[in-house]
Amino acid sequence: MTEQTLRDLLDRLHDELQRTESVDEKGRDLLRDLDVDIRALLERSGEADADDSVLERFQSAMDHFELTHPKLTMALSEMMNALNNAGI
Repeated sequence: MTEQTLRDLLDRLHDELQRTESVDEKGRDLLRDLDVDIRALLERSGEADADDSVLERFQSAMDHFELTHPKLTMALSEMMNALNNAGI
């Protein structure tokens, strides 16, 4: 996976997070944490490096939003797959 592909996925996921409305308190917390994680990953251009806690937050968000926000869940899933494929 190229750096640009990863950046494009992160940008798309960030956009989807910004569009997500009507979430419960836990969902807002998950989105806020993911927003911080995504911004950090985007700022570290060329250093596609995520720790286990970031990946756990992605998985928690996918589990939480699976039924209520399918587009967000799909974007999270794509990002998780991309990070896994990149060995992160």
